[in-house]
Amino acid sequence: MHETAFHYDSTGESDTARLAEALAEIMKPGAVIALDGDLGAGKTTFSQAFARALGVKDVVNSPTFTIIKEYEGRLPFYHMDVYRISEAEADELGLDDYFFGEGITVVEWASRIIELLPAEHLSIYIETLGLDERKLTVMPHGKDYEQWCSTLKENGVLL
Repeated sequence: MHETAFHYDSTGESDTARLAEALAEIMKPGAVIALDGDLGAGKTTFSQAFARALGVKDVVNSPTFTIIKEYEGRLPFYHMDVYRISEAEADELGLDDYFFGEGITVVEWASRIIELLPAEHLSIYIETLGLDERKLTVMPHGKDYEQWCSTLKENGVLL
């Protein structure tokens, strides 16, 4: 399978939100987004915008100490932060129930559990370029993810 990286430039939180919203509109149940980037790069900002676009009304904050938070929207939204746990600890949490469930999962610090992620997922790395500027590298893994990224590129969202 040929995997292509796509790019997205953000000049602030509203730009980051625009990408999250565009993805939330086209993704289907069982989709997994693996987020990585420096501390403070915007992973939670992305997750919050994604949740809002799914119709989640609750306040979405970083689940650093609870690991997984579940929200109801147009689709269930599973928000994970695996920064503080090992891959072995994560493996005991039954993540497959979320990854292959009826909702969409966003995993912050996903590289810490890379072996546990489904083979098909969307990786997004957020790189801090300045105070508000970010470069997001979007890497689809799997046919659906490639199609979604191609659609967003055709619509002028991704580069």
